[in-house]
Amino acid sequence: MATEILEKIGYFSDKDIQLFEKSLSKRVVQKGEILLKQGQICQTVYFISKGAFLEYNFKDEIEQNIIDLYIENEWLLNKQSFVRQEPSETIIEAFSESVIFKLDIHSIHNLIANSPAFLQLGSILEPAHSRIQFFDNSLSPLQKYQYLLENRREIVQAFPLKIIASYLKITPETLSRVREKITKGLS
Repeated sequence: MATEILEKIGYFSDKDIQLFEKSLSKRVVQKGEILLKQGQICQTVYFISKGAFLEYNFKDEIEQNIIDLYIENEWLLNKQSFVRQEPSETIIEAFSESVIFKLDIHSIHNLIANSPAFLQLGSILEPAHSRIQFFDNSLSPLQKYQYLLENRREIVQAFPLKIIASYLKITPETLSRVREKITKGLS
């Protein structure tokens, strides 16, 4: 599995792959299990082998504000908390039973100390940040959903519409109208 994970990042020698494999640990996570609590400092990055995760905070005492969604073959972490080593403002929770590979911050530092090739691990911090920025801008609901369909279609299949709507920062009713427009446009 280490080889498949590293191939998504860049080029690594056989020695690098062996070092990485020794640093990884596999974990099965149950649906609803919290990987990162609000106020906790993110010390670990995860690679999702199977399953799906939500990153959220609360708009009020009841309603979740979805910050990001993660699916198989993606890296999972709270970037701001991890990089700054400050308490997380969000929660990361398993949406389904999942299998993850985890790598803690000390292991990452050790990998980099043993091989500069592991500086490439910094690239795992970028995708989540750019997705979050994308949904904070002023695109229309239709443009946001089309972007999701074109760039992360698996999200639409992995999560219910209410969660996708929160992720896109639109109401479920607006998302239903957008989906209807797209369906009619394809007919």
